[in-house]
Amino acid sequence: MDLNLSDEQRLLRESAERFVAESYDADHRRSMANDPRGFSPAIWKQFADLGWLALPIAEEFGGLGGGAVEIGILMEAFGRGLVSEPYVATVVLGAALIEKCGSTSQKQATLPRVADGTLKLAFAHSERAARFDLAKVATTAGKTAQGWRLAGSKIAVLDGHAADEIIVSAHVHDHRGPSGRIGLFLVPVSTPGLAISDYPRLGGGRACNIELSDVQLPQDALLGDSEDALPAIAWAVDRAMAALGAEAVGIMQTLLETTLEYTKIRKQFGRPLSANQVIRHRLADMAMQVDEARSMALRAALKADSAPVERGRAASGAKAKIGKCARFVGEQSIQLHGGMGVTEELEVGAYFKRLIAFDTLFGGSAHHYGRHAALGRSTVPV
Repeated sequence: MDLNLSDEQRLLRESAERFVAESYDADHRRSMANDPRGFSPAIWKQFADLGWLALPIAEEFGGLGGGAVEIGILMEAFGRGLVSEPYVATVVLGAALIEKCGSTSQKQATLPRVADGTLKLAFAHSERAARFDLAKVATTAGKTAQGWRLAGSKIAVLDGHAADEIIVSAHVHDHRGPSGRIGLFLVPVSTPGLAISDYPRLGGGRACNIELSDVQLPQDALLGDSEDALPAIAWAVDRAMAALGAEAVGIMQTLLETTLEYTKIRKQFGRPLSANQVIRHRLADMAMQVDEARSMALRAALKADSAPVERGRAASGAKAKIGKCARFVGEQSIQLHGGMGVTEELEVGAYFKRLIAFDTLFGGSAHHYGRHAALGRSTVPV
């Protein structure tokens, strides 16, 4: 297996790192933290101009036909700058689900608009009682003469407040009652009966909870046909975890470099902290954890389109291992900066908060160690 980047991938990495270094400084991040949108529409437009929004979309729908590895390269650069734009919600989750499940007409109506930056999406699946079980959906979609009626609630919808349309998962009820299938419905945010309450996420960006009360939708709001969407949801979430793992690697790499530089200039008893052998060992341990996390994120990306069990094990293994590495690197960085590490004067604390948030998204390390083990015992695709 050739793990070296191609020329196009190296150019993508260089351009993304250069853009993030030039556009995302401490002042910009503080400004976005105080902005009710949580991101910059001007930068979102630049993402579109650079082709990043079109990156994983098929060429026939105005995209560039990239894959999970290219998304990982971009997300690692985003981690270095604590980028708060709704890229995961719109491109990694939303566009992927439409491309996976939608009809040709639905793809033609939405994907080119995602690629040019005029349509932002969100994916509403998590529910309060689900405990990261993707199959546990209490929201219902009842068949009506005009189309569909949705009722239920969703939590932790990434960037749902900024979306133009939200993809909502619901158990399909037809004229015979519960069908046992999960459907995906495209719901415009202006639809009557849809209530959104947003809040800031730990480490930057925003999320929201939504309530659906007698939401009436037309027949074509259902993505694709009447097949069960659970396998597509698992596929999309595994890809999202690979992307978020790459973002966490970028955050950890920045913390490592920042901490290394700090220990070179911070003196104690007339000597730099980095002259202390114990400090050097801790920095070496941090570097090892970053490299291990990078390898796991790359493996998850490479397995993103493999068979369900193989893909799921790679994604859960990466989520569990990177979550453990992230906590170690973040805690070491805070400790080696001393009291300064938890003040707003330095950004170490903001990076650490984003790592903590990563460990909770789509299930923590304990949950994914368990899923990894369960999939290892599985003999059927899940």
